[in-house]
Amino acid sequence: MSKQPEYTIKDIAAEMGVSVSTVSRALNNHPHISEETKVRVRELVEKHNYRHNALAASLRNSRSNTIGLILPRLSQYFPSTVATAIQNKLHEYGYNLMICQSNDSPAMEKELVNVLYASRVEGLIVSAAMHTVDFSHFDVFSKSRIPLVFYDRVPTNYDAHKVKGDDYSGGYQTTLHLLQQGCRRIAHIGGPLTCSIYQNRYNGYLDALKEYDVPVDEEIVFFHELTKENALKTCDVIFSQTSLPDAIFACNDTTAIAVMEYAKKRQVHIPEDLKLTGYSNDPRSEIITPPITSVEQFPYEVGDQAATLMMNLLQHKIKEDSDYVSITTPVELITRASSEAISGADFAGNTSFLSEDGQAKVNR
Repeated sequence: MSKQPEYTIKDIAAEMGVSVSTVSRALNNHPHISEETKVRVRELVEKHNYRHNALAASLRNSRSNTIGLILPRLSQYFPSTVATAIQNKLHEYGYNLMICQSNDSPAMEKELVNVLYASRVEGLIVSAAMHTVDFSHFDVFSKSRIPLVFYDRVPTNYDAHKVKGDDYSGGYQTTLHLLQQGCRRIAHIGGPLTCSIYQNRYNGYLDALKEYDVPVDEEIVFFHELTKENALKTCDVIFSQTSLPDAIFACNDTTAIAVMEYAKKRQVHIPEDLKLTGYSNDPRSEIITPPITSVEQFPYEVGDQAATLMMNLLQHKIKEDSDYVSITTPVELITRASSEAISGADFAGNTSFLSEDGQAKVNR
């Protein structure tokens, strides 16, 4: 079947016997257009299923009222909550949000930057892909004086407005908590250090160990993308060692949950044999048994701050020649049963031996 020609604003004007500009003003509720004309236009719009061409309108008035958002993945708790906050805040100002996923691919991220620029978005908010180290593809926005805001995964070597969580504090608080529970051999499972958030969490981990004069054990420090599959591979390494760590600090809750599942299968009890913490305070961390200690990142506040910063730039509340704005949002360690000390336990240190099947077994 051949496609029916689309009903246009010119068709409305012809049917009413008025100019195209009159119809356009009626559609935009212009005060100089009579209510009778507006009603008639609305009737024809509904009758013929007229679709307003927002792109064509933006080309005419140089405004799209749309902000672009590039994030790694929308399926996870933190980015989806941030995106919701951004959309809600922008809606208060009459702006729409165009959401794109980079799938943690720098190549896809670069392509999306060009697509959003060509789509004439009025600003761009970005959480960088995991392995992005060259941010020059964002120059097309900065050189065109189109507002650009990074959040969460922010560049360390590229000048821009930024909203970031206090990941150093999160790493420090988590490790300090485990040390205060008596742990001295704390494994660290972090993301790639090319990504700012994991570098900062690792730095917090290192400084907390240093404060307690605990040396870093490189055999139980791991860096990779924090997926369930990678977490299970890392568990194969950790749980095959002669001496099991007394704690694991996982830099996201997906990894922490995978570690817990693995430990249960190996009959390693949490927190008696192994203390465990995650990061992000994903709702799953609270309902699993035992519930997992995690770091609350306040994602809604992060999104609200990023959107507010964008609106301040669009409304010229921040002068173009002023310094780049950098906002750090707080984090909070939420302690739960997975890392709590067991009353009466000897926390001076654990000794381990291998069971008959060759698996690490804790002896207190």
